[in-house]
This record gives sequence, C-alpha cells and structure tokens, in this order.
Amino acid sequence: MPERPLTFIVGTGRSGSSALSRIINLHPDVLSLNEMFASLGDGALPRAPFTGEEFWRILAEPNAFFDRMTRSGVPLPEFLYIRDPGRYSAETGIPALSLMVLPHLSEDPDGLLDAVEPEIRALPRRPAAQQYESLFEVLSARCGGGRAVIERSGYSLGAIPRLRAAFPHARFVHLFRDGPDCAVSMSRHVGYRSIALLREIFGRSGVRSLSELTPEREAELPPDLTWLLRHRFDADLLLERPMPVTGFGALWSQIVSEGVARLAEIPAGQRTTLSYEDLLDTPREELTRLAAFAGFAPHPDWLARGAATLDGARRGAALRLPAEELAELRERCAPGVRALAEAGGHG
Repeated sequence: MPERPLTFIVGTGRSGSSALSRIINLHPDVLSLNEMFASLGDGALPRAPFTGEEFWRILAEPNAFFDRMTRSGVPLPEFLYIRDPGRYSAETGIPALSLMVLPHLSEDPDGLLDAVEPEIRALPRRPAAQQYESLFEVLSARCGGGRAVIERSGYSLGAIPRLRAAFPHARFVHLFRDGPDCAVSMSRHVGYRSIALLREIFGRSGVRSLSELTPEREAELPPDLTWLLRHRFDADLLLERPMPVTGFGALWSQIVSEGVARLAEIPAGQRTTLSYEDLLDTPREELTRLAAFAGFAPHPDWLARGAATLDGARRGAALRLPAEELAELRERCAPGVRALAEAGGHG
C-alpha cells in the first residue's frame, strides 16, 4: 500500500469540479492532478506491467480527439496549455500530460515535462500503481505537496472500475450537482455536446471507445455523425446542431445512475459524497470534511482562500428555463435524482 493517500474525485463533470481542483491546488501538502486520466484516455492503465519507456508514451502521446477539437476551433475551456502555448500545438500534437495536468502545476509546463521525462523513462517494468506512484513522487519533488495526492477528472464516473482495479486502496469522492442545473451547463459546453454525439456513435457502432472504431464500422455510420471523426471538422456543425437540454437531462441521469451503482461496490470507508450546492453553502465545513477523508490537514488559511474562490452565480440556471421545458427536464433528471437519494446523497 502506498504511503501517501490517493483520492479520486469523480462525477459527471459540469459540477464545480474544476473549481474544486483549483482549491485543492492551493494546499501546500497536496499534489493536485487536474484531469489526468481524462487527458491520458483509455490506454492509461494497462492491466499488465509496463516499462518506463511504455509509461512515457502513455504520458506524452497526444490525445487525438482533444487535438482534433482544438484544430477545429472548439477547444475545451479546460485545455490550460493552449491559453499560454509553448512549443507544442494541436498540429504538432500536445503531449497528453501537458494539456491540463502540467499547466495546473507549473507556469512552465514544457520545462516540467522535460524534467519528468528522463526519470519516467528510466523506470523498470512494474504494475500501473507503482509506475504512477513514481510519477507522483517526481511531480511532488518539483511542484511541492505530495503528502496526499488527489486526481480529479470530469466525466469520470465510468472510469471507476479501471481506477479501482489499478489502485485498490484509493479513496473516491463523488462530487455531484443539482441535475437540471448540471444538464443546462452540459448543453452549453462543447465537450458535452461532443460526448452526446460520441455516445450515439458508440451506440450505433457497438464499440466502447474511439480506439475500437474500425474503418468498416465507421463507414456504416450516417454522415451527420462521421464529420466529428475527421482530422478537422466544421465547428458550426457542433455549435449549431439542435440538441435539446432535456436530452442532457437524460444523459445526466444515465451517467449518475450507472456511477452510483459502481460506487456502491467500493468499501464504505473508501468512498464519500460531496454536493456542489453544499460546497457553496458551507465551504469551510465541506472542505474540512474533504481534507479529513483525503488525509491532509485543513489549514485555516487554506479554508479561507478556498472559500473565497467559489462563485454561487452558476446556481439555479435551470430555473430560468420556460416552465414547460423545466418540467420536462426535471422528469428526465428524476431517475438520477432517485439514484442519488437511494445511495444516501441528496434527493
């Protein structure tokens, strides 16, 4: 069992998790890994042991779909690297670790990547948990923190089985938000509009990821979906496509219901929940509880700085919808709300 506690914050995304990562990053004793497993994708956790050279390829190979979005003019707002780009671009390929993880930790993500590379490539063949523990040590030595490690990725409830298999001693925090508000946020976010289309592609083709989508299966898809798979696509096709907010309510319900079932399989002492609304209402209390669960001290100055960063203006977005649309959205969100309530979360 690793000496430092490892915690994963999981959820549907669009639930205040980016703000929470920024708060965690303010703590001097915590290594905050922002969207690491979202950046690395499906190949991040091989079941068999792998070498340092193989590990470096996992960390440094670009995320093809994320680069495709950037090339097409619809980068996610979470792509920190492109806000102040260095020597990489979507045309050259941005190393996966550089896209959202390293800029969260350093003002010089290219320099940090260069410093990490030789130490990772020199690692012997070992299981995933040991390789990542070495990565945590390397990053902690250069960026501070590291007495506790917290990884947070949006849209991560589906990754729970893979994370548990690789890190059986890890702790899990389910961060969730009011369903209708979350669905409204999803409907306006290019990433979740893409996710909705990708889920349709996967459902029609019978695959679980883009890596499984063969040219033969792609050829069977309708043209109004395959444009998203091109090297560069017309951003207007994504931004202007009619996608009712009620559909995102159904998406939220499905993700939450499936995620709650996965979380129920984790031993009770290794999991907890955190409501975004509770975090806004009582930030010091909720951050203190998070710190106790994740294994670090809730320093008073950290609590004060963290509470000051939160903005409650995003609350209640669904209430501004027309009454009929809001009623339908609530109906679509109802299964997810019930799942949360039955699991002991907010109903």
